[in-house]
Amino acid sequence: MVTSPTTEMDFIEELKLRRWARENYVPQLKRDGSWHPVIHDEMVRKDYDLRADKNTVAVA
Repeated sequence: MVTSPTTEMDFIEELKLRRWARENYVPQLKRDGSWHPVIHDEMVRKDYDLRADKNTVAVA
């Protein structure tokens, strides 16, 4: 899944890449540097979500 970062991307394609990133999430050190910047951005967002989930206190 290699795409030039300078190539114009439509909204639907961006959503597909973001979904792929969520479904194929890997820890930061195992990410392929050739993946599209949108994929890296979405995985960073998921990193943040995972940290936020760990800090959430369950209230009964």
